[in-house]
Amino acid sequence: MASGSAAKKSPAGLIRLLALLVVAAGVIMLIAGAATWFTVANQLADEKITVSADADNFAGDKIDGPLTAYAEAQVIEKHALAASGGKTYAELAKEDPKREVVMTGSFLRSSLFTSVVSFGVAAMAMGLGVLFLIIGYALFAVGRSLPPVGSPAID
Repeated sequence: MASGSAAKKSPAGLIRLLALLVVAAGVIMLIAGAATWFTVANQLADEKITVSADADNFAGDKIDGPLTAYAEAQVIEKHALAASGGKTYAELAKEDPKREVVMTGSFLRSSLFTSVVSFGVAAMAMGLGVLFLIIGYALFAVGRSLPPVGSPAID
């Protein structure tokens, strides 16, 4: 009889185990997201770039976050299109000397957009981490409210 009951797991115990795993995943995601956010922010800040004076937003601000990176990417596009007469890299003839300026602008924009995406992924990881923590807490509460194995069922 003891071996049969040992094989039988408590639903409350399983729920608490699941809650512990969900909470651990939430903590890991929260820490990883925050670490990514601050790493990208520090890397951008180390470049000592400021948003161009003719930007629609954040002119003169240090680029160290997603909004300032996006604002500078928009300014770079504006400058590249002005230099090329409104043409993109693909629209310029291969021998056009403006093509290199537009290409460089495109590379810079891509780098800034990569940081914007990195901030987004980091924010998503942190948000999911918080959500996992809430779900884990709820699972703990459910596990505590279940009757122990072998106790009479509540009608």
